[in-house]
Amino acid sequence: MSQTAFYPPPQPDHALSHGVISRRCAAFVLDMIGIALFFWAMAIAIAIFGVLTLGLGWMAFHVLPWLPLLYYTLLIGGTGATPGQRLAGLAVRQDAMLEHPTIAQAFVWTLLLWLSFVLAGLPFLLAFVNPRHRTAHDMLSGLTLVRTTQFRY
Repeated sequence: MSQTAFYPPPQPDHALSHGVISRRCAAFVLDMIGIALFFWAMAIAIAIFGVLTLGLGWMAFHVLPWLPLLYYTLLIGGTGATPGQRLAGLAVRQDAMLEHPTIAQAFVWTLLLWLSFVLAGLPFLLAFVNPRHRTAHDMLSGLTLVRTTQFRY
């Protein structure tokens, strides 16, 4: 009798969601570093552009607060993952068929993500009790984060 006879085979959901919580945290930190670097590069470029246009170009500073929203929406809606999520071996997929999310779903997911931070992070606690480690913004937008590969760094 082999030793594997005593252990049930892993469930497909478990293989896709095992270790997702720690990877989500790592991906978020990496994405925040990327957004901060892009933010400062844009701020310097806008400042230089403002000087060259005698102050008229400084109106472009109004775009900077929207960078995180655009970053998450366009990257998740377009490619299915942000660079931080890719480095952490994660991908955002539709919950039903594991297809790439639409731009509308990515937009709703992003808005609900930031709303979760406004609500003191309480909606994130659902990931600890949900068997697929889905948070409130995942459930409400119909998306889920799944593992794709091992950490790449």
